[in-house]
Formats: sequence, C-alpha cells, structure tokens
Amino acid sequence: MPRIEHIAVWTEDIERLAAFYATYFGAAVGAPYANPAKGFASRFLRFGDGARMELMRTATLSPQPSSPGAQRMGWTHVAFAVGSEEAVDALTERLRDAGHPVLDGPRRTGDGYYESVVLDPDGNRVEISA
Repeated sequence: MPRIEHIAVWTEDIERLAAFYATYFGAAVGAPYANPAKGFASRFLRFGDGARMELMRTATLSPQPSSPGAQRMGWTHVAFAVGSEEAVDALTERLRDAGHPVLDGPRRTGDGYYESVVLDPDGNRVEISA
C-alpha cells in the first residue's frame, strides 16, 4: 500500500523552521545534511506518527517566494491533528501569544472539522485540527 514518505519545503532558514515545528508540533529534528557541490542543505523532521518533513535550502536554484499565507495552485497547506478541540484551542492560543499569525479559527468548518489556520515563520499555511 503506498504511503506518503515525506513532504519537502524550500526555506531560507532551515534552523528557524526546524525550531518552529519542534517547539509547537513535537518534531524530532534529524541531523543536518549538506552537499556543497550542489549548493544543497536539508534536515528531516519526524513527527509522532512517523510522518516526515524535509526542510531544504539551495544556493543554486531559485525557488519562487510567495506572499505569506497565499492561496496558490498546488500544495497549499500541511495539516496536523492534535487530538481534541481543547488541544486546537490551546495550541492556537500558544502560537498567537508567541506572535505567529492566526489566519482563521479555531472554528468548526462546514465539513465538520474543528480547526485553526496559522502561518509558520516562512508564511506557509499550517492547519491545526482536532
């Protein structure tokens, strides 16, 4: 049965994003990897259920930035289930208190989810659901 092995995110600051996901979502941060010949560096994050996220930086390509929180074609957010509505409320408030933008919620959506949407330090949308 196929499964998603990992998702990958370009960033200008691997350590900043790694710290965000470790602090707020419990990610275990893996060892840094670098390939100087290709101008590439990365770090894998592992989450409690085994899901992984690769944070990547490049000196040879030109990933195109987008506005923080932009709704764009293609991948648009990553969602984390935190187990309960109370946990959504608590984590959303913790992120807000730390100065991270909360775009929406917490709220119940039309399709029955209880969620909020915040931005990570790079402006990527992160959905927090019960």
